[in-house]
Amino acid sequence: MIRRINPSAVLGMIVGSVIVGAAIWATASDALVFINIPGFALVLGGTIAATLMSFPPRYIFRVWRSFLVALKNERAYDTEDVNEVVRIAKLWHNAQIGKVETVLANIRSPFLRSGIQLIIDGASIDEIMDLLEWRITRLKAKEASEANVFRTMGMYAPAFGMLGTLLGLVNMLYDMGSEGLELIGLNMALALITTFYGLILANLIFKPVAAMLEERTKQRVRNLSMVVEAIHLLSEKRTPAYIRETLNSFLTEYEDELDDSRSFRLRVQEKLA
Repeated sequence: MIRRINPSAVLGMIVGSVIVGAAIWATASDALVFINIPGFALVLGGTIAATLMSFPPRYIFRVWRSFLVALKNERAYDTEDVNEVVRIAKLWHNAQIGKVETVLANIRSPFLRSGIQLIIDGASIDEIMDLLEWRITRLKAKEASEANVFRTMGMYAPAFGMLGTLLGLVNMLYDMGSEGLELIGLNMALALITTFYGLILANLIFKPVAAMLEERTKQRVRNLSMVVEAIHLLSEKRTPAYIRETLNSFLTEYEDELDDSRSFRLRVQEKLA
């Protein structure tokens, strides 16, 4: 499936980073004080360690791939799927089963292809619906687990930021009686910078990525639900025109439906007047 970069995701991360960087540059006498390797290692390392304890290893290994997926747009094949279904419906309506099998081999979506093949093989519609719904449920569970990993990391990162804060404060209080102000300042900087890192990682990376993955799953489930409806209509031998209009309703936004209904009422009122 052809993919391209998701502009809103990349733009959001860039804008967020620029805003944070500009705020640091405008307020700090030395921007390098915000670079603290031990503090960053504590927050990121602690977050990863807690995540490893919370999920099976196979979920953790998919984190990087899921992150790349969130930054990419899947090309929408909704219209192509509708056209393929309508084309098959026309052949089916004309009892050209041999041509249906020929077209079936070139269908892009394996989900749609397997559903139509089950109809050709004579499976009952209840069995077909159960199988397709099971596949959708499995997809939702798999992708929800990937999004949940990032959402959990978004909860752990601020917590380990607070851990670094406590560590810095304890060291600062311990050294107040025997060391100079320079060491106290370093400990105080560690105490505050780890909270900063935890909030940045949670709210600029982990939680947004989780939200993007969840939205991607919703779109994929909507597309698959459209395919399920298409299979059901084909099994009932509905006309190609009826199938096209029904499937196009899946592609119409709710606001568009409201606009269409308003314009329809206006046309009716004009005719009655």
